[in-house]
Amino acid sequence: MTHPERLAAFIRLGQRLRTLSDDELYSLASRARNHNPWFDEANVRAAFQGVAALLDAEPLTAWAARYPPEPQHEPRRVGVVMAGNIPLVGFHDLLCVLLSGHILLAKLSSDDNILLRWVGQQLLDIEPRFEAQLRFVDMLREADAFIATGSDNTARYFEYYFSKKPHLIRRNRSSIGVLAGLEPREELAQFGPDIFRYYGLGCRNVAKLLVPAGYDFTPFLDSMQSWEAVDNHNRYHNNYDYQKSLLLVNRVPHLDNGFMLLTESMQLVSPISVLHFSEYQDEQDLRQQLADVADKTQVVVSVHGWYPGSVPAGQAQQPGVGEYADRVDTMAFLASLA
Repeated sequence: MTHPERLAAFIRLGQRLRTLSDDELYSLASRARNHNPWFDEANVRAAFQGVAALLDAEPLTAWAARYPPEPQHEPRRVGVVMAGNIPLVGFHDLLCVLLSGHILLAKLSSDDNILLRWVGQQLLDIEPRFEAQLRFVDMLREADAFIATGSDNTARYFEYYFSKKPHLIRRNRSSIGVLAGLEPREELAQFGPDIFRYYGLGCRNVAKLLVPAGYDFTPFLDSMQSWEAVDNHNRYHNNYDYQKSLLLVNRVPHLDNGFMLLTESMQLVSPISVLHFSEYQDEQDLRQQLADVADKTQVVVSVHGWYPGSVPAGQAQQPGVGEYADRVDTMAFLASLA
């Protein structure tokens, strides 16, 4: 297949995903939820909408044009250890490997082995010639290069295990919300999807806030009330109860709106149902705090994107096709394989 043919197939895949019926989405979500209870219908729908947006013809074509249309020499077998923390999180790697002309050996996470396999079959139905490039495997021994995503601990294992071949290893990242302190309640509410979508399990979920010293959290907590339905999820509620008990037993100061706990902490990653915060004294202090954790931060979020380089609140879970996990250019890595 030529590069234009591969690109056209992915554009058609995006069109297919945008026209999924309610019955199809409900069926897919039900199957996925049977394997992973976190994958409820609302989040599966959001994931499919996100993938369809990645495959919009104009931005996809412009992004693809930035890279070589074919491998330098012969296609390489690229083994990808797929994450499974949120629905379809491994799709971007699938897109990158196949569009670049390489062969994908995809080791799916047990937490997300239904949806991505289904999407792969839709792609094959659209363009059967991808069968030579797309394989779902249990082992990656045949791979010539590797892409893997995991925790900081598993990343060390990946670095050792894949050290003799080209590799791209991603580690723990989290996202930060920045408040100026003057945002009205309706603007604060825009942070809701960034915090609660996928129950906070993604690296683009806001897990910590940076706020001005002495900030009054009452308007912020009130603005989150529209997301109280997350507490209807049994696992989320159990986490909320457990984390609340820990804070109470250990006498840790915290705020509670009935389904989310807010506590001061230097930690970037927060447990499910908990949002950390730290205070800053002035703009210079804010810049310094963000710089200190830049290598652990996926995105910074602020209302209307007022903070330089940040994502507008409400859009953290809607990355463009050129926004890479860990800010490492996957396509450039694939183009470098010789």
